[in-house]
Amino acid sequence: MKLFKSKHIMGAFLITMVFTNTACNKKLEVLPINMITPDQIQDDEDIFAILSGCYNSFQNFDSYGERFFIVADLLANAGQVYWVGNYPSYRDIEDKKQISDNDLAAGMWLNSYSIIYSANTVLKYIDLANNNNKTAYEAEARFIRALAYFNLVNFYSLPYSDGNAASNEAVPLILNAYEDYQETRDKVSRTTVEKVYNQIIDDLTFAAETEDFAIAKGRGNRYAAYAYLAKVYLNQGKYAEAANAANKAASTNFVLSKSFESEFNNSDPTPEDLFGILQSSQSNSGTANNGIHTLLAPHPEGRGDIRIDTSLLNIYENGDDRKDFIIWGAGIAVLTQGLYTKKYLELYRVIPIIRLADVLLMRAEANLRNNSTIGADPLDDINAVRGRAHASLLDDVTADDVVAERLRELAFEGDRLWTLKRLKMDVGDYPYNDPMLVLPVPQRERDANGNLSQNEGYND
Repeated sequence: MKLFKSKHIMGAFLITMVFTNTACNKKLEVLPINMITPDQIQDDEDIFAILSGCYNSFQNFDSYGERFFIVADLLANAGQVYWVGNYPSYRDIEDKKQISDNDLAAGMWLNSYSIIYSANTVLKYIDLANNNNKTAYEAEARFIRALAYFNLVNFYSLPYSDGNAASNEAVPLILNAYEDYQETRDKVSRTTVEKVYNQIIDDLTFAAETEDFAIAKGRGNRYAAYAYLAKVYLNQGKYAEAANAANKAASTNFVLSKSFESEFNNSDPTPEDLFGILQSSQSNSGTANNGIHTLLAPHPEGRGDIRIDTSLLNIYENGDDRKDFIIWGAGIAVLTQGLYTKKYLELYRVIPIIRLADVLLMRAEANLRNNSTIGADPLDDINAVRGRAHASLLDDVTADDVVAERLRELAFEGDRLWTLKRLKMDVGDYPYNDPMLVLPVPQRERDANGNLSQNEGYND
């Protein structure tokens, strides 16, 4: 009987078996995650279980459950926040002094490729699904794979805006699932940024145009796929395409939450959430030393490891609810008082990944840069976001105004770094394409695979 074997990068391609919604599926629970055999994937139930496991992996602290947001925010930090915890790997990220064996970079890489392999496995065995589910499952698997690759290409390669997407190295592009390990086949080299982007667009377009890929609690959907297409096109400077994708994402299925505060710390997704990660006391991103709540919430609710510099308050006007969403508290390592965000204050709550406020701001910026009004007037979009927060309404708007609004609205949601990079804006003293704003290819992967090159700035 053939097994899915572990061999570093191939070892990342393991089907995650701790599922959020698959307690009834005993067939896939009986073996450890690196012992799943092809004969165990037999029917629609198993395909659904693998897809569900992908969301559990997105929930992990090596993904949206902690590090995708926190690592991005610390890399983007130029005095807005600061690390007061005692984890040296995060301190290195904040100081832009991370090394090739940084454990955060290794964990994010491994978890992402685990998700990709699970998605590839679904696509390989898609014919085992019920006929009425096949297209939706394929769309969901491709959405999941695109999301994983979008994060990988952002973290581990120079930005698309660097201008050398056709030659800059990105990450290995794996589109197949294998039940065995073959050294000559599976020691994969890095492909280019452009090729990874093309695959992401192809996957997201399929997902977005699949009407059966409908809204479901805690799962992806076609509107979230359109939203990520908008992000991809913004990164590429394709503003007409970005405006069109954002407009399709801004479906009547979604509305802004009634208040800024009510958008966060919820047990269920809000009407604003195009896609959010569910958490519960049985399935969560971490409660002791890991997890976005654990690190960002002040003591005693959490560790309070990331503190806000008082200068950040200056980007908000008085009366803006988002300014009031920053509170005083203490960190477990530094018990003096400081400022903290309330976005992740409560445990076991939904982590919003893509929400309507983000989509409206993408549509506004893309329309302004494209000199168009696709779907809405940009002034209406930005004022919808500002008005919800009780900030003063604008009489006119520029693209720069929208960018500033993104930094206010999406603070602590991992957005700042990617906005600065795509617009070629400096991060403090670091240019947008500085090598130390890119994570290293994990050294453990390079030790196992001599075909993996290292990013500039790290010891070879």
